[in-house]
Amino acid sequence: MALARNRRRERTVDYWPGFVDALSTLLIAVMFLLTVFVVGQFILSREISGRDEVMNRLNSQINELTQLLALEKGSKQDLEDSVANLQASLATAEGERSRLQSLLSAGSGGQDAAQQRIGSLTKELDEQKQMSDRAMSQVELLNQQIAALRNQIAAVEVALQASEQKDQQSQTKIADLGRRLNVALAARVQELNRYRSDFFGRLREILSDRENIRIVGDRFVFQSEVLFPSGGADLNPDGQTEMAKLAAALLDVAKEIPPEINWVLRVDGHTDNVPLAGTGRFADNWQLSSARAISVVKFLIAQGVPADRLVAAGFGEYQPIAPGDTPEARATNRRIELKLTEK
Repeated sequence: MALARNRRRERTVDYWPGFVDALSTLLIAVMFLLTVFVVGQFILSREISGRDEVMNRLNSQINELTQLLALEKGSKQDLEDSVANLQASLATAEGERSRLQSLLSAGSGGQDAAQQRIGSLTKELDEQKQMSDRAMSQVELLNQQIAALRNQIAAVEVALQASEQKDQQSQTKIADLGRRLNVALAARVQELNRYRSDFFGRLREILSDRENIRIVGDRFVFQSEVLFPSGGADLNPDGQTEMAKLAAALLDVAKEIPPEINWVLRVDGHTDNVPLAGTGRFADNWQLSSARAISVVKFLIAQGVPADRLVAAGFGEYQPIAPGDTPEARATNRRIELKLTEK
């Protein structure tokens, strides 16, 4: 029995030391976190209190300066009042001294008393004169400070007037430059219009035998049937012939255009409002009109027209010149427009 009890005691595990260690570790961790939190709060409070102290110091200095300015103005007025009072007292004392001196000269019996009175009045007069001189000095100093402030204000006003005058001059120059620019642009446009007229005139002479080529406003208009097969964007033989004539006329006119005129020939492609099926080469009229304009541009480049003088644009069916859905209106709207213009 004793042996059995000893065996049971040996099998019993004592968990209490491990529990105490774990609890101690947890307590140390909590204390460490609390310490970090307290230190952080202390540093944060020091930082905030330091900023508040700086702001309070600045506000205090501003208030002190404001009070000093008010006191200075009040001191000036007080000094002026004191000077006036001292001057009045001085005049009174001088009158009293004169009266006593006259009594003394007249031989009145109170000669000694009069002399004492005169002496005391003389001392008071000297003191009042000294006080008056000091007050006048302070008033003079304040007047100098006020004069300096007025000079500074006057200098600022002069600088402001000069700045306003300079701004007005700048605005005048800008307006003059704008007017000159408008005049120059108008002259450039007129000069380009003259070369455009020459270009259109030569094209009219070269292409006068074609009924489906015409001038509309400032544009030379080719019907698409003259240049392209139906639904296609490759120039047909007749279209290549007409574009070759146009390229020759453009190259002749380009020789006469001054280099400072930055001109371009814009090629605009237009279609009618009949939608494409989407199963062919082009998905819609946007692609068809753009491809036709690009085809014309590439052919003109092959004829020697500089590429930087050409622009291709596609407008689809969204810029018609003939209203309605008749076959005639749709044929009119299927076109290539050429316009000589500036970049």
